[in-house]
Amino acid sequence: MKERIYIAGAGGMLGEAFHKVFGSDFELKCTDIDVNAPWLEYLDFRDRQAYIADVTGFDPQYLFHLGAYTDLEFCEKNVDATYLTNTISVENAVFIANQLEIPLLYISTAGIFDGKHEEYDDWDQPNPLGHYARSKFMGEQYVVAHAHRYLVCRAGWMMGGGKEKDKKFINKLILQLLSGKKEIHVVNDKDGTPTFTVDFAKNVLLLLRSQCWGLYNMVCKGTTSRLEVAKELVRVLDLADKVAIREVSSDYFKDVYSAPRPPSERLLNKKLELRGLNCMQDWKTALREYIDSYYPGIKSELAQLS
Repeated sequence: MKERIYIAGAGGMLGEAFHKVFGSDFELKCTDIDVNAPWLEYLDFRDRQAYIADVTGFDPQYLFHLGAYTDLEFCEKNVDATYLTNTISVENAVFIANQLEIPLLYISTAGIFDGKHEEYDDWDQPNPLGHYARSKFMGEQYVVAHAHRYLVCRAGWMMGGGKEKDKKFINKLILQLLSGKKEIHVVNDKDGTPTFTVDFAKNVLLLLRSQCWGLYNMVCKGTTSRLEVAKELVRVLDLADKVAIREVSSDYFKDVYSAPRPPSERLLNKKLELRGLNCMQDWKTALREYIDSYYPGIKSELAQLS
């Protein structure tokens, strides 16, 4: 009989990857407030009693808590909703996991650091700058302090889900290219590390199988920048000689992206490396795999626009 995993907040790009990676070996129940796929059911995990009842009724061996508000500008403008969703709901998840005596997975973020250092390992002290980062860090701290068994996995710049689910940097650039733009403005003052959702889910599975509970940085290998990622994407799409990338500072986008962001979100998977459990790919390899897997035909589509 397959082990059961309850995945809360599974409607986004990360939930899609977990459904893909875990779906064959486990019995899954995937829920979200946005039922945007046939394998999803409705649940608002901010409703404590509904969350408790739904997970308890499924009686899983693991609880994965994925969902959060991740739009930094939204979080700055909707502070109470942010802490209810990103922090209080995590406390609900910890209560449920402890009651059922099962491990809990919580997703944290590289954004909890202030960016004053070039890189951060698993033991560096976070210092969140805005309400999104603070709400996520408060959730992380609660899990570490109160969950009996847990995985806290910190992701970097997420890429995954394709056109339907990717609301992040890669798909925003692709949408500009598909609109026919021949010039793209990209900031030259933000460093970080991409995280391919499928690789992330595979590494969580490896940790789960090994029962190496704890807190882990979990990003692609290799550190980079927004500018370098954009240049590599254009190369992957065979547009290096057709699209110009204009370097700008973050002030160029200050009217759109007003929330505080650290200058560096570069994580090092130090604990994964020391345990011999780091299966994250190099970010350039992962980017190519992402485009090939989730954007079939994109090169031909873009070529027709040239």
